[in-house]
This record gives sequence, structure tokens and C-alpha cells, in this order.
Amino acid sequence: MREPPSALPPLREVIRRHGLSARRSLGQNFLLDGNLTARIARAARPLEGVNVIEIGPGPGGLTRALLQEDALSVTAIERDDRCVAALAELAGLYPRRLTVVSGDAMAIDPASLVEAPRKIVANLPYNIATALLLRWLFDIARYQSLTLMLQKEVAQRLTAKPRTKDYGRLSVLVQWLAEVTTLFDVRPSAFVPPPKVTSTLVRLVSRPAPLADCARTDLERVTAAAFGQRRKMLRQSLKSLGVPADALLRAAGIAAERRAEELSVGEFCALARAIGALSAG
Repeated sequence: MREPPSALPPLREVIRRHGLSARRSLGQNFLLDGNLTARIARAARPLEGVNVIEIGPGPGGLTRALLQEDALSVTAIERDDRCVAALAELAGLYPRRLTVVSGDAMAIDPASLVEAPRKIVANLPYNIATALLLRWLFDIARYQSLTLMLQKEVAQRLTAKPRTKDYGRLSVLVQWLAEVTTLFDVRPSAFVPPPKVTSTLVRLVSRPAPLADCARTDLERVTAAAFGQRRKMLRQSLKSLGVPADALLRAAGIAAERRAEELSVGEFCALARAIGALSAG
């Protein structure tokens, strides 16, 4: 671990000087506990020789912890101009190791900012966390890992198994491409301001190959249709696909009476292959 610069000002002083009250409109909940941010940075190890990308760093609590690890560099994407100014001061203390990018993470391709090997480490804003994850998911092989702080409810959906209440479309798409590990929970009181929910740190690592063969667009179609009416039998919920549902299910070897929440990721891939074949025919 690298020693921080002797001139590094206390984080709360930076917050006071820049008027960094968290804004609900930006989904901001700051992590200021140095022990906790250090724990998150350690969870993303190994960082030696890796270019780390942080999303929504806010005043820079986690940024500081990442810089104290042996990452080759840290690139912080921040849309709040107040925080950008505070982070620019920090960048001056870590020349050539911290780059601050002012902009909306939803409009930026993180992998385009730095060379491989890359990792994303972030305390994501709740209001865009799932959307960001889905944007990165289909390019996850470009990263060594994603270490993300999410709302616990979202984290549970990532690892959910069939026949459980949390199992859904997000579970299928994520597990198709990535191996997900739940690391630890973080209580609301650790954030400023405290959210109304518990948070969970998770790590996603790209599978060497997708869990089963199918086209992404076909898998997105069948999961959207099936979970769009998850309580109905598949013979009914899949009618919206525009192909005969019974023929589709026969081709995939799946009983028409089953429901979306009962199917494994592999069975959804079988449905995706079947609709690809039927659509092509």
C-alpha cells in the first residue's frame, strides 16, 4: 500500500470548502469512513499494474483508498461540477496517477478511457446502477472485474436462483455472462446522507465463455417476454414474441405449462436458440 501525500487534506474539510452536500437528484450518498473505503479497495485486489475506473466518486473518499493501493492509475468519472473541482485538487497531489473525467457515466464508454488491464470499482448511484451495469455487462470481457456497491435488493437479483422471488431477467442476463460474488453488506448509517436501504458490495468477473450458446438479442427478447408476465404459463407469456409459442417451446424442449421463474439460465438460452432458428426460417 502506498503512503498518502503529507499534504492530503481531511475529507470533511474538502466537503466543507466545496459545499459538497449530497444531491438527491444525482443519487448521491457519500462514503466518508476511511476504514470502509479501504475495505472496498482491498476487495478489488489485486490492483498492481491495473488501470482502475471509478464511477461517481463524489468528494473522493473511495478515490483516496484506491490511490493508496498499487493501481497503475485511477480514472474518476464525475458529473457534479462541485465534486470535479474537489477531485482536481486531489489529482494535483497524485500527478499522472489520477485523471478526473467530467461527464455523465451513462454517455461514456469506460473502457475507451484507459488501456487494459482494467477494473471498475464504484459506489454506484442507486438511480442509475442497474442501467450502468447492463451497459457494461455485454462488454464485461474488456474488464478484469467489476467491484460495485449496489442496493442490496439489486445485488440479490444478480445471484438469485430459479424458483426464488428475486430471480428475474437481470439474474439470467448477468449469470449468462458473469460469475457473481457477494462480498459484504454495508449499513445505511455508513453513508452521508444515509439511504433507506442496506447496500451490498459485489464482484463480477467475465466467464471465459457464455454459460450457454445463444445470440444476445434473442436472449433479451425471450427473457423480456417471459418475465413480463412471470406468473403466467410460458405458452401465454411468450405469445408476444410473434412466433407460435407452442412450436417455440417444443423446439427448446420446455413444457408449455412452466413459468419463467422456473427456468434455468441454460433453458432460457435454449429458448433463445429456438427463436433464432424459427425467426431465420
